[in-house]
Amino acid sequence: MTGQREWRIGELARATRVTVRALHHYDRLGLLRPSSRTAGGHRCYTGDDVRRLHTILALRGFGLSLRDIAAALEAGGEDPREILRRQLAETEERIRQAQQVRASLRRLLERDPEPSQFVTLIEEMVTMSQPLTPEQVEEMQRTRREWAATLSEEELAEMSRKREEARAAMSEEQLAEMQQTRARLMGH
Repeated sequence: MTGQREWRIGELARATRVTVRALHHYDRLGLLRPSSRTAGGHRCYTGDDVRRLHTILALRGFGLSLRDIAAALEAGGEDPREILRRQLAETEERIRQAQQVRASLRRLLERDPEPSQFVTLIEEMVTMSQPLTPEQVEEMQRTRREWAATLSEEELAEMSRKREEARAAMSEEQLAEMQQTRARLMGH
C-alpha cells in the first residue's frame, strides 16, 4: 500500500463528473492510464492520475482536441502559456469566421436569397468551429440530397453553373485553402 488514496473508475467518474466511458476512452488513447488495477482487473487511479485528469479537462475546456491534449501532455515541460496562445489564435480564427457568417446572414436578410445560398450558409455555420463527426457528415449529405431532390433540373444546372463561376473566380491559393479547410472539417 502506497499510503496514497486510490479511486476505482466508478468513484473517479462520480467525483469528477466524467463518464466511465470517457475514462475508458482516455485510457485507450493513452491520455489517462490507471496507475494500478485490482486483482479483478478494475482500474485504480491515484492523486497524480486525478491531477492529470483535471489537466485534461481544463485543456478540453479551452477547446483543445484530444490529439492536441495528448501532444501537450507528452511535451510535459512545455510552457502552458504557449498552449493557451495557440488556442487563443484558433479561437480568434473561429471568431473571424463567425463574423464572416454574421455578415453573410445580414447580406442574405437584406435581399431575397436563393435556396442554394441558405444551404451554403448552413454548412459554413455548422463547420466553422470543428471537424464534423462521420455522423454529422452523413446527416449533412442526407439533408443536402433531400433538398436537391426538390429542385428542378434547371435549378440544379443553374446552381452548378454558379458554383463553377465562383470557383473560376478564385485564385489558386484560395482554392487550395478551401480544399484544406474542407479536408480538415471533414476529418480527412
